[in-house]
Amino acid sequence: MADRETPPRTVWSRPERGARGPAPERSRYEITEAALALADHEGLAAVSMRALAQRLGTGPASLYRYVGSRDELLDLMADAVAGELDLSAAPGGDWLGDLVGLALQSKAAHARHPWLAELNDRRGEVLGPHAIDYLDHALAILAPAPGTSGQKLEAIGLLGGLATLFARRETTTTAEEGGRRPAQAAHLAAVAAEGRHPHLLAALTTAGPPPVAGPAERDALFERLLRRLLPAMLG
Repeated sequence: MADRETPPRTVWSRPERGARGPAPERSRYEITEAALALADHEGLAAVSMRALAQRLGTGPASLYRYVGSRDELLDLMADAVAGELDLSAAPGGDWLGDLVGLALQSKAAHARHPWLAELNDRRGEVLGPHAIDYLDHALAILAPAPGTSGQKLEAIGLLGGLATLFARRETTTTAEEGGRRPAQAAHLAAVAAEGRHPHLLAALTTAGPPPVAGPAERDALFERLLRRLLPAMLG
């Protein structure tokens, strides 16, 4: 009889800590919150079991009673950010408006935690308990929308990708934006004026100079894109 393969385990598939040993001094929640604060202030590379132990005033070995590895810690961190989204409101019947509202929440969460995009790039999105709640909530919103289940899952994936993209732009420092954007705009205008790119010249002439994009303008652009793309994907 062939041996059955053991399914891979996650940090959520086992108890928070072993039954044996001294009474728990900490919790996964406390450890995860400390790791989030460390990543927010110093970046993802700064998150190590040793650095986290120092932040908590304990030894690294004690943390392994709650978290089996740094990878498990990163999984907990990603899912904790998903838990920041407010999923308490029941779908209101306007699936597009409700989904846009959810996307704005997701974008704001990524902007608060810039390291999350880097983590997802390296490890893929983690479907912990909060992320699964988010996915189920998004599917509930899309219940009255047209399209197949596969198309709806693709739409939710697009929503997450655009939220990450826009959040990355928002976390660009003011100094970088102020120095680079005018120079880039001037270069583009000069190239277009040479006459070798007539379609670009016509578009720039019609559109005029790009407006200064503050948070409200970026949110409005994000919403416009979603309202155009999502119905086209599900139609």
